[in-house]
Amino acid sequence: MGTTRFPKRIGVIVPFDMALDREYWELVPDDVSLHVTRLPIVDLPYGPAHARRVADPDDLAAAARTLERIGPAVVAFGCTSASFVDGLAGEAAVRAAIESAGIAEAVTPSGALVEELGRLGVRRVGLGTPYEEPLGRALADLLSEAGLEPVSLVNLAYTDEEEVVAASDDVVIDLADRARTPDADAVFLACTNLPTVHLLPRLRERLGIPVLTANQVLIEAALRRTAALERA
Repeated sequence: MGTTRFPKRIGVIVPFDMALDREYWELVPDDVSLHVTRLPIVDLPYGPAHARRVADPDDLAAAARTLERIGPAVVAFGCTSASFVDGLAGEAAVRAAIESAGIAEAVTPSGALVEELGRLGVRRVGLGTPYEEPLGRALADLLSEAGLEPVSLVNLAYTDEEEVVAASDDVVIDLADRARTPDADAVFLACTNLPTVHLLPRLRERLGIPVLTANQVLIEAALRRTAALERA
């Protein structure tokens, strides 16, 4: 028997080391509740192997089962790199693993990014990431696969999640500045653990083009689905 879905509830699956849960709450209206669950610890260096382990389908399904009974309208997966490391097929596999536990619909940061760029009518996007080059390149490759054009790729080359979370406002602003090339119609700052949401108004005014971040596109995609369910 299926669980009734509640449009005011969003489930969130995050990695063990997620430190910016507060950004999600900043992005939802007061009448929407978030229900967060965490994945198991991954003892691997930050990079592609780490991202693939975070996307383990059995772990994703187990996490989703902890949310299914509350009937969320949608479950958001709060790890950017794990959603793009294996391209569009890998992104679809993440969603499928979550939905296999009885979740009606799942969204990921990279899927939400592609969706948002389509909504904005933007094809050329500058990328700023905290990753080393191989992982950053995988993000660019997914966007190319989706028919978009990454026009820049700037990587901070951090090797530890604590470095990402501790990134200062100046570091994030400089990253966005460098990703904003003359032919970029939007800039995307990757990683759900990179502190960005409080800087969005400042960055958009500074760069003069849409600035998107991982947590922002993820939650906005989830909110669109809650609104659609409420209208149904």
